[in-house]
Amino acid sequence: MKRPVLDVSALPDVVFGQRSIMSWGMFGMMLIEGTMFGIVLATYFYLRTRNSDWPPGTNPPGLLFGSINTGVMLTSLIPNIWTSKIAKEGDLKKARIAVWIMMLFGAATLVIRVFEFTSLNCHWDANAYGSVVWTILGLHTMHLLTDWYDTAVLLVFLYVEPPHGRAFMDVSENAEYWYFVVLTWLPIYFVLYFVPRLL
Repeated sequence: MKRPVLDVSALPDVVFGQRSIMSWGMFGMMLIEGTMFGIVLATYFYLRTRNSDWPPGTNPPGLLFGSINTGVMLTSLIPNIWTSKIAKEGDLKKARIAVWIMMLFGAATLVIRVFEFTSLNCHWDANAYGSVVWTILGLHTMHLLTDWYDTAVLLVFLYVEPPHGRAFMDVSENAEYWYFVVLTWLPIYFVLYFVPRLL
């Protein structure tokens, strides 16, 4: 008896959101990375319980550059929403503009981050407080750098490669990753800049 053949030729070869295996992979990576941020923030609070003077022997980080960077990141969510929408529409011209905008936002956050490091009021090797603060900020900086690099590569592909659905899917996944980078920054910003002033 001959088995019936399942015709899948009409199925789309590019899908977005929860229908995409790439999206599930991105979600898994965000879960792992989010857990890592949770662990280093828990370490911060553990160290806080071991010191009556917090931060020990220094002032809390300066608010200016961390606050500016937070404002830039929150503002970047507006073009990021547009980028995600454009990717799903498959509009190459607008996708190029959107990715350019996101690359510029990423570059701005990295430049401001350099000034953030200089306003921490501690060195990474001064004590446990300095080590954990630099580790937390350094890990988030690696995510900023990774996203900026990925965005730059996508931009090159949008100009060099002939446009196809997978390129737009990559742009959409990159936009999802940027949400993660910004949303993980908000509790980090609160912990690094306000916890020393409140506790």
